[in-house]
Amino acid sequence: MNIHQNLITMENTSVNQEILNDLIQINNDRVVGYQKAIEELKPEDTDLKSLFVEMIGQSHTHKAALVQEVQVLGAEAESSTTTSGKIYRAWMDLKAVFTGHDRETVLNNCEFGEDAAQKAYKMALETEGLSSDLRSLITEQKADLRTSHDQIKSLRDEVAN
Repeated sequence: MNIHQNLITMENTSVNQEILNDLIQINNDRVVGYQKAIEELKPEDTDLKSLFVEMIGQSHTHKAALVQEVQVLGAEAESSTTTSGKIYRAWMDLKAVFTGHDRETVLNNCEFGEDAAQKAYKMALETEGLSSDLRSLITEQKADLRTSHDQIKSLRDEVAN
């Protein structure tokens, strides 16, 4: 390998680590967001509670796969949430103050979070220098999250009508 190829490989490794850590943070946000949403639910919303617990599990599974890839690249995995995640939670807190804890509001907030996750995964896939293995993992997780997004949106639409 010549110096130029070495530099490209190092650069791609760095890009891959950064992307993976961003997606780990998004999944951390999702966990915190759904934990917060569970707290907002009324006792009779047991169907949503079990769905949200499922979403939290989904994010833990995604995060574990992403962390493993970061470690394969020889880097340290991210353990915090994103700045936007903190903003998202603050927005959720503020909105709850004005609208109460009704089912529609909680689902609207969850859909907002799911939209953000879809956007983050889409941006990750558009990144130059992403390895084919990671591209395939991220594509798979994005599709999985898309199903969750559609499920939340469908429930929200039911309540809205």
